[in-house]
Amino acid sequence: MSGSSPAERLSEVRDAIGKAARLAKRSPEEVTLIAVSKTHPAEAIIPQLEAGHRHFGENRVQEAEAKWPALRERYRDVTLHLIGRLQSNKAEEAVALFDCIHSVDRASLVNALARATEKTGRSPDCLIQVNIGEEPQKGGCPVAELPALLELGRDVGLAVTGLMCIPPADVEAAPFFALLAKLARRHSLPALSMGMSADFETAVTIGATHVRVGTALFGERG
Repeated sequence: MSGSSPAERLSEVRDAIGKAARLAKRSPEEVTLIAVSKTHPAEAIIPQLEAGHRHFGENRVQEAEAKWPALRERYRDVTLHLIGRLQSNKAEEAVALFDCIHSVDRASLVNALARATEKTGRSPDCLIQVNIGEEPQKGGCPVAELPALLELGRDVGLAVTGLMCIPPADVEAAPFFALLAKLARRHSLPALSMGMSADFETAVTIGATHVRVGTALFGERG
């Protein structure tokens, strides 16, 4: 993206989402753009907030706790998404801070989130992260274990609304996005979190409802 100002970069990404959505005969309004603000300080986030953006993604609970309470005092309508791997011992802090958790991937975390939901009275949307490329170094539920994890999530009362994936790097992402979309349809899940700066347009054409874009909005991290 070539825009020099935060507002210009935001407009360019939104335009690209709109073009991809229309190509797939979808409404651009069906796609939520999550600005991935991980590792960026508050002063880098404020221009995006001032440009009107309200959905942001963080990787780590501790980093988000350091930045977002103060920002939310000023921008109260922000929706905060946890997109990084979550340790079970951080479940309560995550439930207290985030509106949507994209990285639910194992039974121990499902149970920890259920306890945190009951304790805090907050019930964030939860997406099951699927290890769509069967990569041992990545988080995510194995495809074969997805039905059981979904059943557990529903049994303990989590608001499981969809699936998330990070496809393997340096290969064509479309087949992995298509598999995630197929799994979501099979399990009647409406939300699909897939696509990042390099491939969000492809993800939108395949059905993404949430795209996670960092570099195209904030530039390269130092």
